[in-house]
Amino acid sequence: MRAIAVILRRELSAYFKAPLGYVVAAVVLLLSGLLFYAEALGPAAGARLSADVLSRFFFNVSGLVAIAAVVISIRLLTEERQSGSIVLLHTSPVRDRDIVLGKFFAAFAFLAGITLATLYLPLLVLVNGKVSWGHIAVGYLGVLLLGGAVLAIGLFASVLTRNSLAAAVTGGALTGSMFLLWPLAMVVGQPFAEVFAGLAIHGRHFSGFQVGVLHLRDVVYYLGVTYFFLLLATRTLDARRWQ
Repeated sequence: MRAIAVILRRELSAYFKAPLGYVVAAVVLLLSGLLFYAEALGPAAGARLSADVLSRFFFNVSGLVAIAAVVISIRLLTEERQSGSIVLLHTSPVRDRDIVLGKFFAAFAFLAGITLATLYLPLLVLVNGKVSWGHIAVGYLGVLLLGGAVLAIGLFASVLTRNSLAAAVTGGALTGSMFLLWPLAMVVGQPFAEVFAGLAIHGRHFSGFQVGVLHLRDVVYYLGVTYFFLLLATRTLDARRWQ
């Protein structure tokens, strides 16, 4: 645990020293605000119910957070490899699991900070309507679970490749494929439709969070995806140690 904590602090401080973290945070917050204005306060908003506004807000934010997670995760291991510091990690008395978990938790903490910084937006609904605190809590839980799953995918891509561009392409392709499984499930027949819908990272599993309904199966799904790709990242890093 001590090794994980050391790596976590090191990585987290790196986000505040490099411009990438500020750029990602600024873009997510800006686009979240613009989309919220269009959905809730703009001319096209009409007389939408508060619950509908929150649902659309979480749908939009989930997409932005997923993109941000890919961008944040691509530097986690590729930067170490490009700078040569990966050799120091491999020769230090730190397990591969500690490296992966330390970097993941740092990225997740940074992403969670960006996500929760948008909390003022759904609270603006209180100006002209009512909001359910349960809906807000469940919605943000879903966004954070989705973000964690995408971070794990991106971390695996970062371990798998040797430069940031390849990591971005690989992580984006893997995440995009899991997003596309949901619309694909709508156009294929059984039993493939059920399989694709069950594996899709967005759609069936996020729809409950989006409307404020918590299903244990969806929580288990996102935790399972996160665990699976973190395990793959650990195994891949261990294999590369001996290359």
